[in-house]
Amino acid sequence: MQRVVVGLSGGVDSSVAAYLLQEQGYEVIGVFMKNWHDTSVTISDDCPWEEDSKDALLVAEKLGIPFHTIDLSEQYHHRIVDYMFKEYEAGRTPNPDVLCNREIKFDIFLEHALALGAEYVATGHYCRKDSFIDKDGKEVHRLLAGKDPNKDQSYFLCQVNQEQLSKALFPIGELLKPEVREIAKENNLVTAEKKDSQGLCFIGKVKLPDFLKQQLKEKEGNVVEVDSAWEGYSRSKEEIEGDLYTESDGKVIGTHNGAHYYTIGQRKGLNIGGYTDPLFVLQTNTQTNTIYVGEGDDHPGLYRKGLHINKDDVHWVREDLGLKPGEEKSYDLRIRYRQPLFRALLRSTDTGLDIIFDEPQKAVAPGQFAAWYQDDELIGSGVIA
Repeated sequence: MQRVVVGLSGGVDSSVAAYLLQEQGYEVIGVFMKNWHDTSVTISDDCPWEEDSKDALLVAEKLGIPFHTIDLSEQYHHRIVDYMFKEYEAGRTPNPDVLCNREIKFDIFLEHALALGAEYVATGHYCRKDSFIDKDGKEVHRLLAGKDPNKDQSYFLCQVNQEQLSKALFPIGELLKPEVREIAKENNLVTAEKKDSQGLCFIGKVKLPDFLKQQLKEKEGNVVEVDSAWEGYSRSKEEIEGDLYTESDGKVIGTHNGAHYYTIGQRKGLNIGGYTDPLFVLQTNTQTNTIYVGEGDDHPGLYRKGLHINKDDVHWVREDLGLKPGEEKSYDLRIRYRQPLFRALLRSTDTGLDIIFDEPQKAVAPGQFAAWYQDDELIGSGVIA
């Protein structure tokens, strides 16, 4: 009997994952990962780890499987939280959930599972995996979108590698969310009606400014409005990627308390009135502590024609499909979770990947992950420069 360690989060998805594996004949061990202690920045009752841990234990008892808790808070702080602070300080927008899967669930947690004698780790992600043998006799693993189009979470796993995938199981990937809840209900699992957790991986829904203020101090700076008729827009978007504006390109309309608290495409938190349409953040500059904004969601400054991924930040889940410098290929792309896929051309260069969109895309934020797909298979990903 093959042993599998399930990351029991205290939610319905991982609960049903454990149940299904047990039904399939695996020897199942449930483990709850405790990765966060500080509740001062969480929005009350949204993701309290104490309640989640209790629910995970109740599910394990109901299924009759061994259960224990592992404290990974030190590693989580070092690998995820410190990274977040560093990225925001640099004016970038990190995605801690993607990093959490790469650095915690399928690295440190995987090592823990293997030390317990497990062949696999399993999670409650809505995604799928299959494998085939290539012409050289090597086993290749494919990361596939979940069957539920409203819950597909393959994007969050866009940084895993072949070795990690070889040890991963995704038991609910073939199911729709209502089916998962029904299975939990039929088997009297305490998590059957529990609402989905929101916010940061392992932390829950946070007051992000309060969270960032733990290390990033408030610092007053200017909010500069850039007119939609700004002369720079007459140039090719590809020529002006990156920081487009200086304060001379607009007018100062207010102040803010720190450029590192804002992200491209953000409309809330500016607290500036007197406009017919909402103001959106077009660009932040943490060096000059300036935020550039534009009125309306059709403002040309919100849209980009492409992006670049630096060479060291390019990751191929399917290593055999990696592009060599000079090669190019079209894929379906997304630059944030749950965004509809759109078509783009990937062009490999000596410095990384240039990605040119078929149609301009809104709110492309440096620090986020771009992930590219072929049909329902996630092929690769990278950090937006």
